[in-house]
Amino acid sequence: MTLNDPRLSDKSIFPDPVYKEAVLRPLFDGAKSHHVDGFRRIDRAHLVMLVETGIVERNQAAKIGAALEAIDRDIDPASLVYTGEVEDFFFLIEKELKQRIGADIAGRLHTARSRNDIDHTLFKLGLKTRIDALMGKARHLLDTLIDAAEREKATLIVAYTHGQPAQPTTFGHYLSAVIEVLIRDMNRFEEARQIVDLSPMGAAAITTSGFAIDRARVAELLGFSAPLRNSYSCIAGVDYITSTYSAIELLFLHLGRLIQDFQFWTSFEVGQVYVPNALVQISSIMPQKRNPVPIEHMRLLASQTFGRARTVLDVMHNTPFTDMNDSEGETQSMGYEAFVSAGRVLDLMASFVSAIRIDSERVAGNIRRSCITITELADSLVRREGLSFREAHEIAATVAKAVVAKQGDLPTDGFEPFAAAFERATGRKPAVDRDQFAEIVSPDYFVRVRSRFGGPAAEPMAEALSSYRDRASAFAKLAADHAASESRAAHELDSNFKALVGAA
Repeated sequence: MTLNDPRLSDKSIFPDPVYKEAVLRPLFDGAKSHHVDGFRRIDRAHLVMLVETGIVERNQAAKIGAALEAIDRDIDPASLVYTGEVEDFFFLIEKELKQRIGADIAGRLHTARSRNDIDHTLFKLGLKTRIDALMGKARHLLDTLIDAAEREKATLIVAYTHGQPAQPTTFGHYLSAVIEVLIRDMNRFEEARQIVDLSPMGAAAITTSGFAIDRARVAELLGFSAPLRNSYSCIAGVDYITSTYSAIELLFLHLGRLIQDFQFWTSFEVGQVYVPNALVQISSIMPQKRNPVPIEHMRLLASQTFGRARTVLDVMHNTPFTDMNDSEGETQSMGYEAFVSAGRVLDLMASFVSAIRIDSERVAGNIRRSCITITELADSLVRREGLSFREAHEIAATVAKAVVAKQGDLPTDGFEPFAAAFERATGRKPAVDRDQFAEIVSPDYFVRVRSRFGGPAAEPMAEALSSYRDRASAFAKLAADHAASESRAAHELDSNFKALVGAA
């Protein structure tokens, strides 16, 4: 080293004041807000494993365990203010242990582990809890949608394509489409949870340890299904983060489309969905206004959720395949906000769906004005009159134009234009008479004959609803299994830790 070597002249003391306020304090506050319980569980599980494998003597571990309990009694994390005396929350606990039982014994707790594997284990514990809570809200929405679809399985609505009235269907059939997408989104959440549910503990900094640790035992005590196999992946892989936030992003992208339909369908011009007074706000100046603003709040919150999830994914983009701060505390805290807004949307949507009803009078009027049953006239001409579909389509189009121009009603005003168009096109009179024509172009008939798999008629709807209830039951059973597994692990950890402390 030369006299000009900055290492010789460096008199600075950690932490730099700006670094302390800009980085260390927010990280400390995030840890004490989100991860205190995770730290406690990790310390206890690791300690139990160290004793069971003979790496730490039982009497030494008992002193460590008793000191950890004393720290829990003496320190309220919520009241802690970051001073810069220690680097982070982890070192705060280590400092407290040293003060209580001395550096030699306190330092044994950190044998065969690193902040690298601790951090990713913390984040996985935090995500797993939040996934389970959000899935509970998603299951409630799923149940609500299924109940609504059952209730509205025969309730006619106008279905739209390209923003224009297209065909009649039922509200139950529409909601069934939403249900199927939600089920697929919930499947993605379960798949993400499987990735989250693998323990990084024991990877230490990168390569595991020369000590004979039992990674599977720590995973078991922490409620993970198994240890994540490759130790480098434990500290470098962020797919547990990206899979989780991708699932959130897609769920709220898809729910956002449903919200857009609700906004359109409740407009004065369409009005096929009635929103009850409990979910309507009034204007401060316009007495006639009924504003279904919960829809706007759902849209806003869904967009916030989507944006927050997308931001987490963007932070992960082009990061090195190693342990790095981009995936750690501040990103995790930011991501948790997506779960908060997500839960608000799911709660509000379940309440909204259970409350709204279809304005059948408005639907009937919109069907009359739009001639949307005319497709079935073309289909029926093929089946009953032996025409090609293209020929039948042209006859039906002529009828629709005539009825719309007259501002008439297709069942009552369409037969004469139909008979004339049919005779011009075929050179003969139709076999379909006036009464048959009225039935063919009625919305009830339109729905009734669409009895194919996946259609809106009674039989396929009954089959669909049964399958949805089966899937909802499967989700509920899976959640119960998760909860039981977590409870068993918590009990196992608690009993083993207490037995250890009792040996002090």
